[in-house]
Amino acid sequence: DDRLIYLQGDASARRYAVVRGGAGARILMDSPPQPDGPVVEDGKSYSTIAHLAETVTPFVAVDAALDAAGLCVPDVLASDLESGFLLISHLGDRVFGAEIAAGGNLHDLYLQAAYVLLRLREHQVPEKIRRSDGVSYMVPRFDWPAFRIETRLFTDWYLPAVSDRSTDDEQCSAFDAVWKSLFEMVDGHNHWMIRDYHSPNLIYRPHETGVGRVGVIDFQDALRGHAAYDLVSLLQDARLDVPEDIEIEMLQRYCDSARDTGPFDVGAFCTAYAILGAQRATKILGIFARLAQRDGKPQYLAHIPRIWGYLERNLRHDTLKPLQTWYTEAVPEAWRHLS
Repeated sequence: DDRLIYLQGDASARRYAVVRGGAGARILMDSPPQPDGPVVEDGKSYSTIAHLAETVTPFVAVDAALDAAGLCVPDVLASDLESGFLLISHLGDRVFGAEIAAGGNLHDLYLQAAYVLLRLREHQVPEKIRRSDGVSYMVPRFDWPAFRIETRLFTDWYLPAVSDRSTDDEQCSAFDAVWKSLFEMVDGHNHWMIRDYHSPNLIYRPHETGVGRVGVIDFQDALRGHAAYDLVSLLQDARLDVPEDIEIEMLQRYCDSARDTGPFDVGAFCTAYAILGAQRATKILGIFARLAQRDGKPQYLAHIPRIWGYLERNLRHDTLKPLQTWYTEAVPEAWRHLS
């Protein structure tokens, strides 16, 4: 007797519906197992190299670990892991993006979301998550192959789209070399990387307290890596404009609070923030170009100018000067848009 109300999809193959009935509102997630896809290098598919979830098992496992860390995540009410169906609790309709579009205070919302990341920082990621129902999952590390293949989306998809030709091998080799030296500066950390911690996946819950005021969804691709990744995902949100003064304030508040709780190198963290921000922006430019060209989803091109703005902010950091030089030489100003 329940009613299904289908929700707008995202960039993935997953589908969602609100289930309304006697038990209240719940969410049905339809996420069928995804095939590996074609081999792209070293006998592996892109999703394998980038450590993207191919079943719902990572969602169920990470959900349990984040719940144990005190975050507000959905309860898994029922599951069919083999088919890819989950029935989960509904955290509410007040998604950050819609809330801000309706006049919500971006500053206050993002401050609360940054506070959640500070709370999460207190919990190291278990290498293996074991649920009480027997589900276990090894949490991948954000390693060089994953880092590299994400940045290569730019040379594989974005540059060919704006230049009408394939990126030459010399350009790609120089690109990889710069990124390898930057990756070495952020490698070796064991913090949570939720990976898509931004406005479409955060839900405002004003009647709750503490970290419970922010519901977190879409974390099945979580990794072990640097804590700066999720903060830059939030403060350089791909889907909406975060004013630079608010970004700077939130970054400073985060660093001040982290320093109050123990040893914390502000300079190293801010360097990592710029590196991971540049890496994430580079990846997203490639993903949005791919979504438009390969998947027939041109609506993502509207976000391209914003992503370039974020990338250019990060490239101002002294450590990223070699990367800034590569972009200056490889991507003329006229190519920094895509339509």
